[in-house]
Amino acid sequence: MTRKPPQPADVIQAAYAHLDVGEHARAEALFQRVLREKATRDDPRYVIPALRGLSTSLRERAQYDRAEAALVRALELARKVVGRGSSTVGWMLNDLGVLHKAQGRYADAARRYALALRILRARLGEDHPMLATLFHNLGGLEHARGRYARGEPLARRSVVLRRRADPPDPHGVAIDQAALAGILDELGKYEESEPIYRDVIARFEQTLGRDHYEVAVNLNNLAGVRAARGDLDEAERLFRRAIAIKEKRLGRGHPEVAITLNNLGLLLEDRGQLAAARRALARALRICERSLGARHPTTRVVRASLAGLGRP
Repeated sequence: MTRKPPQPADVIQAAYAHLDVGEHARAEALFQRVLREKATRDDPRYVIPALRGLSTSLRERAQYDRAEAALVRALELARKVVGRGSSTVGWMLNDLGVLHKAQGRYADAARRYALALRILRARLGEDHPMLATLFHNLGGLEHARGRYARGEPLARRSVVLRRRADPPDPHGVAIDQAALAGILDELGKYEESEPIYRDVIARFEQTLGRDHYEVAVNLNNLAGVRAARGDLDEAERLFRRAIAIKEKRLGRGHPEVAITLNNLGLLLEDRGQLAAARRALARALRICERSLGARHPTTRVVRASLAGLGRP
């Protein structure tokens, strides 16, 4: 008996399953298979989700130019096939906003998010729980731009909307709460943010595993709170654990590793360990320059940290 080859929809579903657990090589191979095979490479039903998934995988691996090329191609095709005001186009504009934020192109990200929100509000209504994703991203963009007071109500809105989801989405609520906590940190509201981080970390460790990327992100943020509140010992332990997880999940040269290395370097400086701080910051800068380029906002932050090392 001859086995039937898997259907394109099944291949795409499998690719997204690999993507969800960070198995990028397997996911990309399956997405590329759909895009390459004669039976599917001209069919927008398969090309659009394959390009979108491929773009997400490339973005998560900090291959931003390739990610943008794939996503722009998918967006152009979606506009032709399902219309410029479709929900599909709205969500893909959101994806472009996420990508532009990662690229440091904040004004472009803001424009993409604004258009996505306009489209999705028209399709879903003003208070649909799915809009939580847009408000989460808008809050995160304001966070990245240093406009924390503007970001707080957006982040709180994402939590409110996500809690209305039916069926409930506890994982999504946790992610939104963690994003809100990051903004609260910048506003000095540590008494509110710290218990959020501890609850979110415990939840993610239980549901996703102790070495998941989301655990690392929140360990890094909790470390910042502990440092601000004077517990440098716990802060250092948390930063080092976050780095180890990010290196395992993303690779030693990923910019996410550099972000936590920068934080660790500043902490070591506060502890008077200038040689160790210099090593951490120098490594962070090398990673940023290679993966993001010399002009990216994150690169500039790390460069300033290294340049200011040991100055009164």
